[in-house]
Amino acid sequence: MILIGMLDSPYVRRAAIAGTLLGLTFEHRSISVFRHMDRFAAINPLLKAPSLVADDGTVLMESELVIAHLEDVAARSLRPRDPAARLADLRATGLALVTCEKAIAIEYERKRPEAIRHAPWLDRVQAQLQDALAALDAIAARDWHGPEAPMTHGAIGAAVAWGFIRFVVPDTTDPDRYPALRDHAARCEATPAFRHWPIDRESP
Repeated sequence: MILIGMLDSPYVRRAAIAGTLLGLTFEHRSISVFRHMDRFAAINPLLKAPSLVADDGTVLMESELVIAHLEDVAARSLRPRDPAARLADLRATGLALVTCEKAIAIEYERKRPEAIRHAPWLDRVQAQLQDALAALDAIAARDWHGPEAPMTHGAIGAAVAWGFIRFVVPDTTDPDRYPALRDHAARCEATPAFRHWPIDRESP
């Protein structure tokens, strides 16, 4: 299997970390959808990261579907088996994905010339980002405190989302406002799987 995409994408990074935690061996190609469009398009013309080239050559996209395939290959899941815990983890995963989406929206809007930035849109997205972070902080305080906390998809996604925010739009968020989430992310970043896949904008 080959995972395609840059590690500055939270979606690529969460897929890579999940694959490692599942004990899978795969190749990673750090190809940018912007700087290496031709190379990426030769693999996936839709220029969607992450893309995963399965062992039979099938190209998958969208991190949730990529991870679903990784779990099929590993024949196990990082989600809890208990129905209530599984539902809670699905909610946490959704919150983490929305957090990433809103941080990306802020980053892209800021890349526009200042004269055509839409302040009401930025205010709305910023409010959504803070609401998602507050919800994740509450979950972290309840479920992800200490080294024994399970490394589920929700827990992984929340830590990846926090790291992404601190990397691309750090001024949007006061770390002291979300102490449980901040501390959870720090614990995750210290683990071998996270350290193996650091946020990175460099490429070959």
